[in-house]
This record gives sequence, structure tokens and C-alpha cells, in this order.
Amino acid sequence: MSAQQNIPEEPILIREDREGVATLTLNRPGQYNALSEEMLQALQQSLDELAVDESVRCVVIAAAGKAFCAGHDLKQMRSNPRQEYYEDLFQRCGRVMQSIVNLPVPVIARVHGMATAAGCQLVASCDLAVAAESATFAVSGINVGLFCSTPAVALSRNVAPKQAFEMLVTGRFISAAEALSCGLINRVAPDSEFDAAVAELTSAICSKSPVAIRTGKAMFGRQRSMSLEDAYAYAGQVMACNMMAEDAAEGIDAFIEKRKPVWKGR
Repeated sequence: MSAQQNIPEEPILIREDREGVATLTLNRPGQYNALSEEMLQALQQSLDELAVDESVRCVVIAAAGKAFCAGHDLKQMRSNPRQEYYEDLFQRCGRVMQSIVNLPVPVIARVHGMATAAGCQLVASCDLAVAAESATFAVSGINVGLFCSTPAVALSRNVAPKQAFEMLVTGRFISAAEALSCGLINRVAPDSEFDAAVAELTSAICSKSPVAIRTGKAMFGRQRSMSLEDAYAYAGQVMACNMMAEDAAEGIDAFIEKRKPVWKGR
């Protein structure tokens, strides 16, 4: 056996934890980080682990190589031409996207290069997104005769309907500046300042009470599907419960005493 054959393959998903921030890096650079069955499985496993990890304050989804994510692995899909296979694949992908939405802490997409089809869906499923100035976005399945139906679910919950539908029926790439203006992402940074922009956002989140952040993410998502009356009733209950937390008492006392709060996480 040659020395080269003894070299272990790198994992397709890499997790790194630092000061409360867990970074998941898609690691299929040669395939533009396409969401293969294996990648979806790795993501699901990591998201399930993160959901019960109370040490994590925020999650970043990043990618290796030249692109963020080129969507589903089309070669793998064409090698399994069965409707049952496709239904299972898209259900698994949908579960990953919903796991991101339901994660107790904020999830930030760190986008460089291109984010297309299910890759754009991944961006839209994250709570926040920071893009390099050179990044581009598209839901381009229409170009190969496939309407991006599952990406449309996430996209239409971020972008105005007419803008989302135009992207879906034309497959047109939009720039980071356009993605910012239509609400798909939060911030655009020059490529040379990209990492600093992501770090600034994670630091801002990690500096806040973990109780308030976790309470807020759950509340924000749930109230969006309610009527105005129900949303206010629910928000009032959540805020009252939040006021009973030790962190809320500490934060208010620190504000009154003009000092920095010391969060207890409860």
C-alpha cells in the first residue's frame, strides 16, 4: 500500500468550538460543498448534538474552498432515479433546514463564493447571514428543468414574494448587495474584512445573556405564525417569564448601577 493510500480522508463536516461559538464547516471543496446524502447526515448529527449543548452561544455555518454551497449533489441524485429516493432525500434536507430554525441559539451563515439552489436555501434557513462582497446567490434549478420547490420555502420566508418568485423562475444570480437589499442576508463585508465582520456579529451575540438569546430565538420564530392578538398575548407571557430569570435581574441591576452585567445563564 502506498503512503498516499494511508492518508485518512478529511471529514466532510468539521466542527470547531471557540468561546461559545460552534463553527460547522462544509468540507467538500472539490464538489463546491454540495449537499450529498452524507453531508446532510453529518449536518443533522451535528445539529442534534448542538441542540442539547448548553455551552454553545451561537453557531456559524461556513464552507471550505471557493464556494459556500452549490446545492444538492446532482450526480448522486441522477444515479438514483427513483421517486421514493427523491422524496426521502428532500425530506431529510427539509429536516436539516428545520433543525437550523429550531436550534435554541442563533445560527449565522458565513457566505463566500456562490450559494445556489439548496445552498441558497441553507442561507435563508439561518437566522442571520454575513456575506463577502464577492458572494453570489441563486435558486437555479430552473436552468436544468427543476423548480427549486424546497428552497422556495425558505426563500419566500426571507424575501418579498415577487423578488423570490423572480429568482425561482429565472435562475438569475444576484450579488451580495442585492441579497442585502432584499433581506436574504444581514451584512456585506469586503472580502479582506469578511472574517472580522462575522466575528463582530458573533461577539455581539455572545456578549448578551444566554437566557435572553435562547428565549428570544424561540419566541421570535413562534410568534410569526400567530395572529396579532395571539402574538401579543404569547409575547407578554414570554417576557414575564424572562423577567423572572436571574439574568434579567442582574442585567437591570447592572444598568441601574452603571456597571457591566455578569450573566449567570439562568
